[in-house]
Amino acid sequence: MSGRARLALYAAAATLMTSCSLLPLVSPATWIFQAAFLLAVQTGVGALTRRVPLARPLTVACQALVTLMLLTLVFARHQALAGIVPGPEAFQHISDLLQAGADDVGRYSIPAPLSDGIRLMVVGGVLVIGLAVDTLAVTYRSAAPAGLPLLALYSVAAGLSGGGAAGLWFLLAAAGYLMLLLAESRDRLSQWGRVFGGSGGSARAPGPAPASGVVAPVRTGRRIGAVALGVALFVPLALPSLDGGLLGGAGRGIGNGTGGGGTISAVNPLVSLRDSLNVDEDRTVMTYRTDTADTQNLYLRIVSLDDFDGTAWKPAQRHIVDVPKTFPTPVGLSGEVKRATIRTRIAAADWYAQDWLPMPYPASKVDIKGSWRYEPVGRTLVGDHGQNTRGAQYEVTSLMVEPTAQQLASAPDPSPAMKREYTRVPNSLPAVVARTARKVTAGSANHYEQAVKLQDYFAVSGDFRYNTQVQAGSGSAAIANFLKEKEGFCVHFSFAMASMARTLGIPARVAVGFTSGTPQADGSMSVGLRDAHAWPELYFEGVGWTRFEPTPSRGSVPSYTQTNTPGDAESAAPKPAFSTSAAPSAEPSASASCSPQLRKLAACPDQSSSVAIGPQDDDWPWTRILELTLAGLLVLGVPLLPMLWRTRVRAVRLGGHGRTEAEVAAYTLGAWSEVTDTAWDFGIAPEESQTPRKAAERIVGLGELDAEAEAAVHRLAAAVEQVLYAPHPQPVAGLANDARQVRNSFRTSASGLARLRALLAPRSAVRVIWMASAARRTLRARLSARLQALLRRPSGQNG
Repeated sequence: MSGRARLALYAAAATLMTSCSLLPLVSPATWIFQAAFLLAVQTGVGALTRRVPLARPLTVACQALVTLMLLTLVFARHQALAGIVPGPEAFQHISDLLQAGADDVGRYSIPAPLSDGIRLMVVGGVLVIGLAVDTLAVTYRSAAPAGLPLLALYSVAAGLSGGGAAGLWFLLAAAGYLMLLLAESRDRLSQWGRVFGGSGGSARAPGPAPASGVVAPVRTGRRIGAVALGVALFVPLALPSLDGGLLGGAGRGIGNGTGGGGTISAVNPLVSLRDSLNVDEDRTVMTYRTDTADTQNLYLRIVSLDDFDGTAWKPAQRHIVDVPKTFPTPVGLSGEVKRATIRTRIAAADWYAQDWLPMPYPASKVDIKGSWRYEPVGRTLVGDHGQNTRGAQYEVTSLMVEPTAQQLASAPDPSPAMKREYTRVPNSLPAVVARTARKVTAGSANHYEQAVKLQDYFAVSGDFRYNTQVQAGSGSAAIANFLKEKEGFCVHFSFAMASMARTLGIPARVAVGFTSGTPQADGSMSVGLRDAHAWPELYFEGVGWTRFEPTPSRGSVPSYTQTNTPGDAESAAPKPAFSTSAAPSAEPSASASCSPQLRKLAACPDQSSSVAIGPQDDDWPWTRILELTLAGLLVLGVPLLPMLWRTRVRAVRLGGHGRTEAEVAAYTLGAWSEVTDTAWDFGIAPEESQTPRKAAERIVGLGELDAEAEAAVHRLAAAVEQVLYAPHPQPVAGLANDARQVRNSFRTSASGLARLRALLAPRSAVRVIWMASAARRTLRARLSARLQALLRRPSGQNG
């Protein structure tokens, strides 16, 4: 197998390995086998056309044509000529499939079902990326730029899927790219002859043997690849997180993002909420007016997190549909529970771009303009195709449900389906969570009493402290640590209570949104950054999803949890107004002089900040990651350009022997230029007027080279004189090793600062400017000559 055919196989393998990052997006994952087969055919066509050989553009055109025919055969054979030649009907059918696939993406959450449209999108996308990688790495012999389409493919998949297996997909993609780079390096080395052979029959000029410490370039490439992969894996652990999350200050929402078509992403707001707690400016997120006087219990809910997989609480994978005119009755709510219908007009700030629509819960009708979709289980609205809340004005009709303690205490068991879905906890949940839940709720007669005891344990009797500076951690380990340290913020309290409730058999989930905000003089309510909050919702048959408030001195404690005596009367406990502090604080929130009863009623002074929410935008997460990656490459790459250019020039000059007289001369002069440029990099500027022999004596004298390097310089000078003056120049073996011997001697005798200067800022890199200037002059001369020729050309008309 030829080196280029082998490189093509590596390019296809790198594409397929990167494509594995798409596996979590679609179920079932059988499409990967079809994509692999079609990719193999595409690669084979490229190998055959390059073997003919065809011109490079024709090779790419042949591969593109065969790719189109393959897609036609698989997806539009009934509309094509002979089942494989695409015509107008086939193109129309493929266009319809792509449109259907885009609609399916908007209709389904991850993982989406493998419809024909989605299958065309993923398989076609893999083939397009495969063609780009093959073109760059094999046809045009530039494997390094081939990483850009691979990065685009991986970034889209990683930005949409996330999850605990993201590291595995990264390793596969990175391994494929490094494998491609090493394959290209090996293929290039195979064309250099046996210059690097340390033994055997390789010819070399008389003189000292090369230093035994020279490392083969392939081995060096492997080490560089391993180091690069290690840096990519471990350096991000020490850098600020790029995760936006639900309420992240980086500006990432949970929804679909631009063009996402309503796909609901699963995110972990645990870290992002903590990062948003300590912002200095409490900007206004939205204002609203409502026709109820009980604004303290009017939480503006964004989304519910009802899937706990051991790593994060996140929204379950749900279908989303068109927004109905009126929403159905909330699940579990019976006619015996008192309720009131309220209307709330909300105006979002023009900078606040959240994919999910904040609404009082449970909403029964929403009047809003724009492209929105409805998720029936969570009763939430999510933006479609880039729609977000920036500057939105809308009206929400919702229910103010007012159950009594007796109704909650006498609630029957939930349905088996409800218990199965909402009491599920991962096997990784530490046993201390369930053990603590049983201990705290010992002696309870029903689930309601257990829920109230859990709430009081966190908010009153458990000596928990509200602290925004606590590291959030992740998953079940964070919950166990929180129960041990008894210090955290609203995410810790809500996640812990919901998890403990599930271990007791109480259906539970976590809601994220805003508390009621601050009353204004004109009668409106203002919701600021620090009003963002997370709280648990527990399900009681006959009442439905019911809010609890375990976080000390945050929000308002529901009246149905404040009864002091059993009965069916509603609690008369006061609902004190709650205000947030103006600045975040790391101090515990509970005052030592505050009684447990006042703490339960949220009447204690608040000594800590509320949860803050950063501004959201409508970009996909992967675009932000790509922007940061490119910016980092630019910042790091520009200062390294002289070093990279110098490395590339050295590799070309010392790359291989020549066979013809012209090639021998070019190779010998290149090796000599490498020696003079190396001396220049270490401070010995070249003098073009000197003969090679005089230049060699000058380099040896000023460079203080050792004996072996001195002999190498003189051998190179003699070889240059031969190609300049001999009638028929003969190749001289070992010139590349001699040039490297001179460079090693310079590095050994130079100071550390001089070596660093020669590496990062080589003086000979000024040749780039000279070459650019010469090229500009040549181009100008050619354009001038062509213009003059056009002006002098006879018109061809007869007088």
